[in-house]
Amino acid sequence: MLDKILDTAIKMEASDVHLVYNLKPYLRVKRQLVPLDKFGVLTKEDMDAIFEEIVGKNKYKKEMFNEQRKLDTSYQYKDTKCRVNISLTNGIVVVTMRLIQGKLPTFESLGLPPVVSSLLKQAQGLILVTGKTNSGKSTTLNVMIDRINQTQEKKIITLENPIEFVHKSQNSIIVQKEIGLQEDSRTFSEGVKNALREDADILVIGEIRDRQTMETAIEMAESGHLVIGTIHTKSCTETIDRIINFYEPKEQINIKYLMSTLLKAVISQRLVKGTKGDLILIPEVMIVDSVIAGCIRKEKFSTSELEDLIQVGSDKGNVGYIYSFAKAFVEEKLSLETIKMYVEEEDYETLGKVLDIFNQAAVIPCTACGYCVDGCPMQIPIPKYFGLYNNDQLAFTKNKSKYYNFTEKETKEGMEFAKIIQQMSRRQN
Repeated sequence: MLDKILDTAIKMEASDVHLVYNLKPYLRVKRQLVPLDKFGVLTKEDMDAIFEEIVGKNKYKKEMFNEQRKLDTSYQYKDTKCRVNISLTNGIVVVTMRLIQGKLPTFESLGLPPVVSSLLKQAQGLILVTGKTNSGKSTTLNVMIDRINQTQEKKIITLENPIEFVHKSQNSIIVQKEIGLQEDSRTFSEGVKNALREDADILVIGEIRDRQTMETAIEMAESGHLVIGTIHTKSCTETIDRIINFYEPKEQINIKYLMSTLLKAVISQRLVKGTKGDLILIPEVMIVDSVIAGCIRKEKFSTSELEDLIQVGSDKGNVGYIYSFAKAFVEEKLSLETIKMYVEEEDYETLGKVLDIFNQAAVIPCTACGYCVDGCPMQIPIPKYFGLYNNDQLAFTKNKSKYYNFTEKETKEGMEFAKIIQQMSRRQN
């Protein structure tokens, strides 16, 4: 039965499979729960058979499940790997499976800001990828590994539970280790400690769950390595607050200092259902410069102050959630109603101001040739984001494109538009 359920899940591009006694199998497809009516209600015998199919003859896993009454494991079905959680309800097995897509998306198609790619060139320090459950942290982490693998000559060690994407070494050497009592390393913290002896350039930690793992990650970064890890938080500011609160009050001065010196960036993200039913990545990026470092070191750490610095720090490469939501709206990827579900009411005014900037950019007339008033007589489409250049079309450069975190496609459109304007200006002169 399990293979037929998984075949259906793969065909429907489901992210999760939910198998619960006395219910039909359910799939999560684009954030919606969908029942599989053709399978009928799952019996206790069905659940026991599914358990045996997943765990197989592994006596150790059965013993762990019997002892702890839960089990986190992985399951391979054809070309699809699944992250599996098994628990109990009224003494009967409950199975939740996360399907891991076989093909890794490209850096560009994922929708990460270009500044993230430049961060991966850091020689040492700490970069954190954060988000709630189902926010795509693991995918982002693996896309970053893939980008380094394609463009740099490094030795990369990954600590994962489980290994979701198998990377083939290209320009870099990649050593992937699965965490578990019978796996490559028993715990994340032990894996980090051993990485210090393996001549690694970059260490990737699948999840920083506790103070012990955080301290070993800091030790690795202090010793001159680049450490990339994930934390289960919803924003950049909450991430800093969570790390500080791993420690007792008397120890927080020291951890604030370490974070202000070692932390290079935090990339937080959300996946939001778009206008076409697909999931849209909404990123927030905090680059730790001297101003943000000073904010982190303050005796009374303020999340609101840090949020403000992110919002106004686009010239440093920062990308605020408000900006990302507004950009997605202008690009018609998200509706305003959807955005308001994720933005706090107190931030509506800020959202409106950002949208006003985009809207003004969409109707600013071209003045480079002095001919038109309401638009181009040749009906040349003016990019909606062009007004962010203060109407200085002739100064459209790749450097300014990076300044505003535009995508390669947006940069290309803007450059082509600027060339046309220049040609028209010459004709008028």
